[in-house]
Amino acid sequence: MRAAFYISDGTAITSEVFGHALLSLFPLEFEHITIPFVETIEKAEEVKKQINLTYKRTGEKPFVFHTFVIPETREVIDSCEGVIYNFLEHFVSPMEEQLGVQAKPKAHRTHSIHENSYDYRIDAVNFALANDDGSKVTDYEHADVILVGVSRSGKTPSSLYLALQYGIKAANYPFTDDDMDELNLPPFLKKHKKKIFGLSIAPDRLHEIRDGRMANSKYSSARQCRMEIREVEKLYKKEKIPFINTTKLSVEEISAKILLETGLQRYKY
Repeated sequence: MRAAFYISDGTAITSEVFGHALLSLFPLEFEHITIPFVETIEKAEEVKKQINLTYKRTGEKPFVFHTFVIPETREVIDSCEGVIYNFLEHFVSPMEEQLGVQAKPKAHRTHSIHENSYDYRIDAVNFALANDDGSKVTDYEHADVILVGVSRSGKTPSSLYLALQYGIKAANYPFTDDDMDELNLPPFLKKHKKKIFGLSIAPDRLHEIRDGRMANSKYSSARQCRMEIREVEKLYKKEKIPFINTTKLSVEEISAKILLETGLQRYKY
């Protein structure tokens, strides 16, 4: 299996994002190795040795995706037995020309605690944890979005992802079996209706997920899953609540679609 290294003198998040995006275009399996904080010549030499040993072991040159801003460590990595993809170098010169300003590289600038967005994201994560699964309904006036849906439709992971990645204060509220006889928006949700966003899921997928948690129960039965999805989607349409089907979506895709539909401001950079 061919190896792919994601290396940086910072967090290596940018290298991973770009590298994974490129490799995902090819229907192949790769061995992924991420190495952040390569900030010294000595560390760079160790990583270079690891790349060269991987080439020797596999017989195929590893892909090396990196975003170094420190020239000395970059030069060491560039001399390894790998196929180098230097994202920053590829784009910096054309941007300097367009902007008429010289770049001033600085390690850790991209993902730093000094970002304006940092406090937003920390506050949002705390909010999402405190307002998970309907555990607290008195803070909804402070929410940016309130995700609703049946149990196991993706509310909690989506709330936390929106908070951690984008600084979005996302609460979530579950519709349970007890609500299904006469499903309506409770008053505490009704007054924040403009913030509500619904999640749905294919009944067979919901059955599969629930069966993994509570097999052979009413909660996980195919009939129960079909009924809950039918009722909750009926509510969304009646109340004109925007919603998406999460069946084939990752948490990243769910979050991106929510942001697209709601127009919420991101606090990522």
